Parts: sequence; structure tokens; C-alpha cells
Amino acid sequence: MTRPSDGPGGREDLGAAIAEASRAADIGDPDAGASTFDRTLNRLVEAAGVAIFLTIVGIVFLNAAGRYAISTTMIWGDELVLSLLPWLGMTGMFLAIRRRAAIRIGFFVDLLPGPARRVLTVFGSLFAAAAFTWLGIVSVHYMGFFGADRTLYLQIQKGWFMAAMVGGPALAALAYLVVAWRDGRGGDAR
Repeated sequence: MTRPSDGPGGREDLGAAIAEASRAADIGDPDAGASTFDRTLNRLVEAAGVAIFLTIVGIVFLNAAGRYAISTTMIWGDELVLSLLPWLGMTGMFLAIRRRAAIRIGFFVDLLPGPARRVLTVFGSLFAAAAFTWLGIVSVHYMGFFGADRTLYLQIQKGWFMAAMVGGPALAALAYLVVAWRDGRGGDAR
């Protein structure tokens, strides 16, 4: 890659390289090279996330339109939107982990030689799996205290929505274990 100081055209070359990398990341297939099972699993989780997102957007839009057009709202709308947000976050987190798009600092790891990079990457994934396992355990206790409470308007047990804070970390931990296993075998360690 050229630097701006590399002479005429250096800035344009760098700008073109950045634009091309951004374009590839935005419109490329995030599951390119994945197995049929991995692609299917990711598509199912994507579909769930899109359904949750569309439900949230639809409720917010209908509430806003109702408020301004006919001076009425679905009083339970905000309650449902807030209750669905953890599920939306967990589907996105699960996909980000599986696709190696979770926020991480790879710059320093990439400076290391291959074997050290692999060890550090596997350790990082195992540490993340342990942290998410702990979050899941704490969430089980939290759900035990408050899961039977009911939402104010819909009277749905809050445990249905809190389950995202148990299932999400469990799936995230599992995803990190799979990433660690693949990296340990020499798969995707970068």
C-alpha cells in the first residue's frame, strides 16, 4: 500500500485502496467460504434479527404515525420495543463473533509471528468465552429474581425477554469456542 509521501498519485492510490476495501466489506458475502451448515445457521440468525428489527421499526413507526395523525398510540408499543432490544443485540453479537467482525484490536496481534499470533488469538477467544459464560450464569440468577415479573401493559412475563441475556451469552461463548478451536487447528488465525 502506498503512503501519501510515496510520490505523485500516492494519495489517490491510498484513497482508492481504502474505497475498494470499504466497498468489498459493505457488499461482499460475509459468509464466503463458510460450510453449508455455517451459512444456514447464519442465515437463520440473520432472519431472526431482521424479523425483530422490522417488528421494532414497525411498532415505532405506527406509534409515531398514530400519535401525529390520529392523536393516539399503542400504549404497549414502547414496552415491547424495549423488551425486544436485547434479542436484537444478541443476534447481532452472535453473527459478529461468527464472522470475525466483533470489535477487537488486531493491529498488535498482526505484528506477531504466526505461532505467537495463533496462541494469542486462541487465548483471546477462550477468555471471551469464559467472560460470556460468566455473564450467562449471572443472568440466570437475575432471571430467577425478576423473570416472573410481568410487563406493565402486555402482562407478559419478563423472563421471555430476559432469556436473551442467558441464551445470548451462551451462544456467544459457544461461538467463541468454535473460533478458538478453528484458530487452534490453524484455520483463521490472522
